[in-house]
Amino acid sequence: MDNFVVGIGEVLWDVLPDGRKAGGAPSNFAYHVSQFGLPGRVVSAVGEDSLGEELLSTLKDKGLESVISTVPYPTGTVQVTLDKDGIPRYDIKEGSAWDNIPYTPELEDLAKHTGAVCFGSLAQRSTVSANTIGRFIDHVPANCLKIFDINLRQNYYSEKVVSASLQKCNILKINDEELEVVSRMYSLSGTSMQEKCAGLMSSFGLRALILTCGASGSYVFSSGCTSYIKTPEVDVADTVGAGDSFTAAFTAGMLSGLDLGQAHQLAVETSAFVCTQEGAMPELPERLIRMCRK
Repeated sequence: MDNFVVGIGEVLWDVLPDGRKAGGAPSNFAYHVSQFGLPGRVVSAVGEDSLGEELLSTLKDKGLESVISTVPYPTGTVQVTLDKDGIPRYDIKEGSAWDNIPYTPELEDLAKHTGAVCFGSLAQRSTVSANTIGRFIDHVPANCLKIFDINLRQNYYSEKVVSASLQKCNILKINDEELEVVSRMYSLSGTSMQEKCAGLMSSFGLRALILTCGASGSYVFSSGCTSYIKTPEVDVADTVGAGDSFTAAFTAGMLSGLDLGQAHQLAVETSAFVCTQEGAMPELPERLIRMCRK
């Protein structure tokens, strides 16, 4: 089968106030893509430990296909605390298995049959995983959607990693706070968010740029087209994984033949639904699945 939709990077346990839940942006992305009927795959690594075995079993139970290596490092965990609005704060453990994702012949073969790949900056905090992610992207087909969902976490990013990723991607997803950080990195001209986004698109030859602004709404910019949608008001359980579901739904919509505005609408509604649920991987309602069918 060709045209796999791959999330590559960290897989881990989100340790929430009510217990452990499988997480990590790449697995969240691949899981939601799969719910829309596309062949999602998550690429990462777990440890030779009980947490790794349990994580692999949990992902399998969710029907998520994976290419996950087992390596002699501890399976990743993240301590997640939620504020009164359900906004998460993360304490990300270092030296985890996903910092040591090996590049294998199986990965190279998967890359050659990939129609879209989503990656972030977090898993590139280590040289091993950064090299694996870079080599994977170098082997995808020329027409592949390469989505850099930047996800700046704590101090686990650098200008070198951000620059290399921007040069490899053709779609950037960034939030308003991250845009300010990146604007300072590149001394972007302009005073408005739109002007700064235009500068990034021009500098790196991006096909599209997705800008999320929390409760204020989100934008999708592409050549000659801008889509803005206000964030729906919902009863928030927590926002863990909401951004990943947004990226997944937008990608699924584009691959399924929706136009940019339709894919954006699907992404907004999917993310809003995920915010009403606990954890990053709730089952999506049929109404959202139907929206992806042109």
